[in-house]
Amino acid sequence: MIVAFANQKGGVGKTTTTLNLGSYLAALGKKTCLIDLDPQANLTSGLGYSAQSLTENDSLAGSVYDLLTSQKEFNEVLFQTRSDNLTLIPSSIDLAGAEIELVNMVSRETILRDALEKAHHVFDFVLIDCPPSLGLLTINALTAADRVCIPVQTEYFALEGLGQLLNTVKLVKSKLNSNLKIGGVIMTMFDARTNLAKDVISEVHKVFGDRVFETIIPRNIRLSEAPSHGKSIVEYDSNSSGADAYKKLAEEFITSFSK
Repeated sequence: MIVAFANQKGGVGKTTTTLNLGSYLAALGKKTCLIDLDPQANLTSGLGYSAQSLTENDSLAGSVYDLLTSQKEFNEVLFQTRSDNLTLIPSSIDLAGAEIELVNMVSRETILRDALEKAHHVFDFVLIDCPPSLGLLTINALTAADRVCIPVQTEYFALEGLGQLLNTVKLVKSKLNSNLKIGGVIMTMFDARTNLAKDVISEVHKVFGDRVFETIIPRNIRLSEAPSHGKSIVEYDSNSSGADAYKKLAEEFITSFSK
């Protein structure tokens, strides 16, 4: 199952969710691959790595840029992380120019899908962390994915821009990937002390109905601290409320996508 995490709004928890959900899927015994498709490479650094350090320490290491530009094959850019069952395809600053390079390529929207052809046979889950835009990188992710999950923060303007994202998903489904489905909406950064957060969740349920995951990710200082230490919440503080939420989300994720 290939799942893209997309929302053109920045700061909604895409990377935090991809990293920690993926880590718990791996901890629950699922062979999981995380793909950092954001030029900012926050997913890569959040796991304690950089493309430069991987290249220096692993002869097979490459980045998602090498995959998109056909400089390396799928199996050549896979990096086994410290955690069992968890593999990373890292990002690097080179990816910043990839969209410009992809523009002139044949079948530019399907490059990632073609590159990930073998992934279904190797992993139970492939999670793609998309950049905060609806450009060619995100289009490639949506074309390669079986499902798209949308992290939405429980704050003012949460629904702003979602119409454009849904239109993009609809367009990709009609033109490039007829199998693409909305896997669900994940509510993030929930602060139970505010009425606003509760109101936002209510509004999202009105729009998406049962496509909203039951598990809600709370605001949690340990979740915020973990990436600065290059660790997932599983490694950093598995007893925190943030860790508990992502474990429950992983269990819900497995149940939902096993139907």
